[in-house]
Amino acid sequence: MQCCGIRGAITVSANSRESILAATEELLMEMTQANEVDIRDIAAVFFTTTSDLNAEFPAAATRGLGWPTNLALLCGHEMNVPNDLPRCLRILMLVNTEKGSEEITHVYLGEAKRLKNKTSLPVGGNT
Repeated sequence: MQCCGIRGAITVSANSRESILAATEELLMEMTQANEVDIRDIAAVFFTTTSDLNAEFPAAATRGLGWPTNLALLCGHEMNVPNDLPRCLRILMLVNTEKGSEEITHVYLGEAKRLKNKTSLPVGGNT
């Protein structure tokens, strides 16, 4: 068994507790279903939001899903990059799995779908 990362992102309709929790729950459910993840195999989950989302910790959504309270969770803000996608929540889930990294399905919902094909700038370049 190895530890693999599963990425996910979703846009949130508003900076409200309800919207953040609903979007987080939707994304977590989709990520676990798409990758057939047993929650007992999750090693840790990192949640980040753009700085315009601060009404609630996204990790609080795991309580509503009945996930274990001893699961390692961490919330933070993304870098404040000009022209980045607003109201975006990202998740990196580390999972113990028999699957290889090429078998992992990363999940992008809502306007965050456009992040799926976003490429990085070349080293030393700013074009």
